[in-house]
Amino acid sequence: MDVLRRHFVAGAIAGITLFATAAAAAAGTMAIYKDPQCGCCEQWAEAMEAAGYKVEVHDEADMSAIKTRFAVPADVEGCHTAVVDGYVIEGHVPLEAVRKLLSERPDIAGIAVPGMPAGSLGMGNDPQASYDVYTIAKAGAQSTVYYQVRPAN
Repeated sequence: MDVLRRHFVAGAIAGITLFATAAAAAAGTMAIYKDPQCGCCEQWAEAMEAAGYKVEVHDEADMSAIKTRFAVPADVEGCHTAVVDGYVIEGHVPLEAVRKLLSERPDIAGIAVPGMPAGSLGMGNDPQASYDVYTIAKAGAQSTVYYQVRPAN
């Protein structure tokens, strides 16, 4: 490869990296609250960090207090609670749903994956995983399905 071509390739890679880093920085810092003993929550946090989000992990012994603090309804409670750009992200929400939320910026409090579905982000790799991501509605509104994870055909 000649010198000019190497410089072009190096410049293109640097530009792509800078763009991806700037896009993630624009999303703000993601504060993740989790039980100190929870490994699946740690995997979810690592996936968010690998996707370019600046992550701050807070180990919390009393997760029910965190869920109350961020007004997470009991019917959509998940394993951990995250907050980014004014939105609550509850449980094992897939990266695609987080990206959709932060790009669309809907008038909701956040999104949630109730429980700990097998195959959800941080809960193992299951190509047959099928679960819904729900809205966390603002006061007085009804939660709805925001995003669906279905097996690839």
